[in-house]
Amino acid sequence: MHEIVIIGAGPAGLTAAIYGRRAGKTVLVLEKDTFGGQVTFSPRLENYPGFAQISGNELAQRMLEQAMELGADIDMDTVTGIEDADPKVVIGENARYEAKSVIIAAGARHRRLGLAGEEAMIGNGLSFCAVCDGAFYQGGHVAVIGGGNTALQEIALLSETCQKVTVVQNLPFLTGEQRMIDQILARPNIEILYSTLCVGYEGEDHLTGLLLQSAEGGEIRSLAVDGAFLAIGTEPENQAYAALAPLNEQGYIRADETCRTPTPGIFAAGDCRVKAHRQVATAISDGATAALNACRWLDAGKV
Repeated sequence: MHEIVIIGAGPAGLTAAIYGRRAGKTVLVLEKDTFGGQVTFSPRLENYPGFAQISGNELAQRMLEQAMELGADIDMDTVTGIEDADPKVVIGENARYEAKSVIIAAGARHRRLGLAGEEAMIGNGLSFCAVCDGAFYQGGHVAVIGGGNTALQEIALLSETCQKVTVVQNLPFLTGEQRMIDQILARPNIEILYSTLCVGYEGEDHLTGLLLQSAEGGEIRSLAVDGAFLAIGTEPENQAYAALAPLNEQGYIRADETCRTPTPGIFAAGDCRVKAHRQVATAISDGATAALNACRWLDAGKV
């Protein structure tokens, strides 16, 4: 049994592990997919304190190494539920884990458009990560769907190696940081289609084009591309915890800035909880807050 079991090894979860171990608690981190979470898809972070520029993958690796050096246990498993018993039980596909307290730091997954054939196209011309797959399209024409900070990072990276990058944005403006927008607008090989929706994919075994339509409706037209990148944000996967950690209408866990849930001894941190801003810095803040409050709860029986 561990004093703290953390679900998720993104910035929030790894920070919680670091703080938990520094407080002398036994800590287990469970991760179903990628250590570092969504930050590993960021080729360049330029707003993380202490680094003028660092890749998300490098930052995640440093955090993972620090947690492990402090003695946190790390395991790969997909959590399917939590039992509120004494001790609590975190239910995974591979095993059951006893815990005195639990920190849910499950993050979020890449949002889809929900179009016909979309899942089959992922990995066959449709991607989420320019740093992972951008090299496949060197010298080619790619599209990026989205206009927020995530999309702008993808656009900037792809424009360095692709002949042309077409941006499909459903709004009449880009929504990311102004500094990044200015950089994008200054690059001659980037075309931005404002107030435009992607309504379908072309191709059989591999993506060959997008079907586009004005946000106001009208004729559907085809845009031939070598590949496309979805950059329209993320969505939580919190249904497994809903019985003990109530969710809002969008599926995020209702936990305030203390990271407490209504269930004593269960906390939520990072992108999986209701919050105004979802950034690496705010996820790390959550991880520290959740771990400190979990330690207080363990030490005193209440927070």
